[in-house]
Amino acid sequence: MCGGFVMAYSSAKIDSSTSSLRQFLAHLTYNLGRISAYTFLGMFFGALGSIFTFSAQINGYFYFVIGILMVLMGLSMMGKIKFLTSLEATIAFNPLIKTLFSHLIHSKSMGSFYGLGLLNGFLPCGLVYFFLAAATTSGSFLLGGFTMAIFRLSTMPAMLGLGFIVGF
Repeated sequence: MCGGFVMAYSSAKIDSSTSSLRQFLAHLTYNLGRISAYTFLGMFFGALGSIFTFSAQINGYFYFVIGILMVLMGLSMMGKIKFLTSLEATIAFNPLIKTLFSHLIHSKSMGSFYGLGLLNGFLPCGLVYFFLAAATTSGSFLLGGFTMAIFRLSTMPAMLGLGFIVGF
């Protein structure tokens, strides 16, 4: 889904005559929005996990269940089964989300790139579920946020590169 967002805003919001520096800043701003959203979610789920103290054994079972869910999500992405599709579609196609996306995609302001990144960060995504589970089992507000920030920072080079490729 992140790639689709990058392709959509790159095609709609960035003119090919725009300077490389401005394009880079636009993509960077978008990614900062994504990182902000995921860091917030990580902090929230880390704090939630601190309320429930997990033992090492319970954490092991939790990761096992999350692993099974990841396999099911992978099969769903390949079109073999329908898993969480209705939940994700319900959220992604919510009229409020669609209106907000339309407003942000048509705005040329640098802040709209940040807003699109934030919006993307709060939409459901299969990979995020696993990392939110890791943030929860960290049992820490700070470690939860750090887990999600590192996850998103690691995807940033690919998202920046995709944005530039779409610009060609």
